Amino acid sequence: MSQEPVSAAVPLVQRPLWQRHLWLAAGGISLALGVIGIFLPLLPTTPFVLLAAFCFSRGSERCERWLVEHPRFGPMVLDWRANRAVPLRAKQLATVMMLIGSAWSAWVLPRLNWLPPLFCSVVALWLWQLPTAPARPPEPSRKE
Repeated sequence: MSQEPVSAAVPLVQRPLWQRHLWLAAGGISLALGVIGIFLPLLPTTPFVLLAAFCFSRGSERCERWLVEHPRFGPMVLDWRANRAVPLRAKQLATVMMLIGSAWSAWVLPRLNWLPPLFCSVVALWLWQLPTAPARPPEPSRKE
């Protein structure tokens, strides 16, 4: 499943080391937020993983390759790069999780209980305005 990484505007070797470190740090933070988003309904996973791929493509070829070849996150990034679209299932799951998280935070937070639902609404609007990726055929099962 190896695919050539999408080249950044400026090749990595021409970027100053401090810029590559900043892009790498931003990618690591984005990926961490995406992983946390798997378990925390207020953080959607897909946008953070896509942001991590963008940052890694500008900071570290090795990290970008790792993310693109990852069994869980790689297909998401490759679909985005191929179609500039998000799978319908990811949109649905992200929306439901953000709704649950927004309802919970509105109930629990004594002040500013409107803030998480506002941000989740903005993210959901952005997510649903993106094109929807065509459904992929199921992968054939491997018998060993």
